[in-house]
Amino acid sequence: MNDYLDCDQKSIARDLSAVANENRLRILHWLAEPERHFPPQVDGDLINDGVCVGFITEKIGLKQPTVTNHMRILQEAGLVESKKVKNWVFYKLRQERVEQLLAGVALMIRSNSPT
Repeated sequence: MNDYLDCDQKSIARDLSAVANENRLRILHWLAEPERHFPPQVDGDLINDGVCVGFITEKIGLKQPTVTNHMRILQEAGLVESKKVKNWVFYKLRQERVEQLLAGVALMIRSNSPT
C-alpha cells in the first residue's frame, strides 16, 4: 500500500491510471454501494464478502476475462480486495484506500514544491 503523505507523484500517477478507465470507474461506483447496484447473492454477503465477479460481468456487459483484467488492475492499485468463496471470486471496495488516493491528489495539487 502506498503512503501519500510525502506526495509521491509517481505513486499517485500510477494509481490514478487504474481509475483512468470508464469501466473501472463504473465498477468502483457500484462497489461503493453494492446493495443498491447488485441483487442478493446465494453465496457471499454483498457487504462483508463483496460482489461476485459474475454479477459484475453481467452488469457491465463485458466478457469475464476483460472484467477480471479490470479487477486485477484495481486490486494492484489497492482500491479493491478479493476473496474466494467456493468457486467464485468476490470483490469489495477499499474505501479507506480510495480516500487516501484522493487525499494524496489534493495534497499534490496544493503543494508548492515539486517532489
